[in-house]
Amino acid sequence: MTKGLIKKNKGSKEFIKAISLIDIENQKDPSVEEVGGRFYPKEYLYSKRMTEVLDRFWHDSSEVLKLAIRAQHICRWEIPRETYEMNREGYLKWRKELKDFHAEKTQEILQKAGYKKESIETVKSLIKKKQLKRNKESQMVEDVACLVFLEYYFSEFSKKHPEEKVISILQKTWAKMSEKAKEEALQIQFSKNEKILIKKALAPIG
Repeated sequence: MTKGLIKKNKGSKEFIKAISLIDIENQKDPSVEEVGGRFYPKEYLYSKRMTEVLDRFWHDSSEVLKLAIRAQHICRWEIPRETYEMNREGYLKWRKELKDFHAEKTQEILQKAGYKKESIETVKSLIKKKQLKRNKESQMVEDVACLVFLEYYFSEFSKKHPEEKVISILQKTWAKMSEKAKEEALQIQFSKNEKILIKKALAPIG
């Protein structure tokens, strides 16, 4: 992961500026995560991981997809989950408003970077994951998010929640992914216990 954090950005001058501005915003996250003895702002680290996974599996991605991937959780800490009702209705409202917030925040950055309206609208649509299963790039945003969760966050999640909930989340995550992403997910180095949970989640019903 450390190698990915120091990787130089390549692309148009607009792209390089936009990525830099996205990173500057995400580096403001007051929460941090330790990796290899160093501490990184959580959303900055998440955005880097999203880019890393995209680059690993989809080498010829468009600039608009790369921008949507990098800005997927931009400034997420500004809208805390606990400010909404702690039920399904509150969760869905939170997720919807987060997507709108991320899209609008990214639009401001892309305008500063010099992108035209058409490209900006495409990035916003990808951030909101519109037309999943039908739009290839929207699906790729979902695939990358799922793979990042499984590779970097699932282990901790599985330790904090009861088995029933973990299995349910795994099943929902699996259902969101394309066949290619599912194949990639099975190549992740899970622990023995994590493999057992995944096996239970993917077992045929009945």
